[in-house]
Amino acid sequence: MRRLVAIKILLHDGATTAGAVLGVVAIIFLVGQQLTVFFGLLNFMSAIVDHSGADAWIVSKKTDNINAAGSLPIRYADRIMGLHEVEWAEPVLSVGGLVKRKDGRFQPVQVIGLARPRLAGGPWRFSEGSIGALLDYEGLTVDQLDLRVFGNPEKDDILEVSERRVRIAGITKNIRGFGGTLVFTNLNKAREISRVPADRCSNILIRFKPETEIHQGVLKLKKMLPQAEVILTESLSAQTRLYYLKNTGIGSSFGFSTIIGILVGIVIIMLTMYTNILNRQKDFAVLRALGARKRDIAIVVFYQALFIALIGIFIGFLLLALFLSGTRDSRLPSYMFSWVPPAHGFFTIVLCLLGSLLAMRKATRIQPASAFR
Repeated sequence: MRRLVAIKILLHDGATTAGAVLGVVAIIFLVGQQLTVFFGLLNFMSAIVDHSGADAWIVSKKTDNINAAGSLPIRYADRIMGLHEVEWAEPVLSVGGLVKRKDGRFQPVQVIGLARPRLAGGPWRFSEGSIGALLDYEGLTVDQLDLRVFGNPEKDDILEVSERRVRIAGITKNIRGFGGTLVFTNLNKAREISRVPADRCSNILIRFKPETEIHQGVLKLKKMLPQAEVILTESLSAQTRLYYLKNTGIGSSFGFSTIIGILVGIVIIMLTMYTNILNRQKDFAVLRALGARKRDIAIVVFYQALFIALIGIFIGFLLLALFLSGTRDSRLPSYMFSWVPPAHGFFTIVLCLLGSLLAMRKATRIQPASAFR
């Protein structure tokens, strides 16, 4: 009965109800949109680490993020391969380069050199070609989202990277890095581009055998290589993300925008709910005169807030789904973890109920006698 009364009051004053629903939509969409872009940026920050296929990384001492790689002796990889716990150890070279476009302009890139034939740590999604194309000495991949900045080259076109000839052997699909435009090639070509000596690399990727306890394997490597840092892939990913959040202002910027979205939604909900009570004072007074208790009135207002929240959440998530669909595989970073929508929806319902407290307080103070004034 109380649910039916709440629905009838909401439908009777459609304009006020629509305003409250709009507040919920604002919370869901604005906050959700900020979160999707934020999570997308997080993925860009540690994309190379997360998709490397390695259990652990060997990096130089005091490395606080993957894009600030130092220099390691490549002989470390040979020493590690002698351990029975290790399935493979592959060096990776990460260097900067300049791509010369057809119009003569230059585009800075981050060149990732991979050891043949395994090509561990290489690109994981392709629009054209495959990772096997990097077995070619001059082979290099570019991402489909970066083709425009390179002058719209096509597969098998010849380019120059830091005055060294390369061939576009593959086009990757939405593989981007936070530290710059990513291109992949083989280790030998990366050395030629960067003039790095043959006995040096940036990092070494480690994959342990299935029967090996990973933490024990990492401890053994740390004892073997005290001059370097051995870190789990998950830890390096988190460390890289934390570095950028602390040093770029991204966390505070998105946090502020999210809080503003929440506050705007709460204010809209609170004001519209309160206005609804003011406009329907006589209706609530009649209910009191007919024997409704204060608790019944509070429950009616509670149901109103709940119905408004559910309708707004449905519309808001529908708009958010359209946003995610429209930005998929675009230059705009967007990603949503599976646990975020239910958590976001629950949090929004709580905010709606909190926003209705002022209206609930006003409604329960309405006296039955005011129905006859």
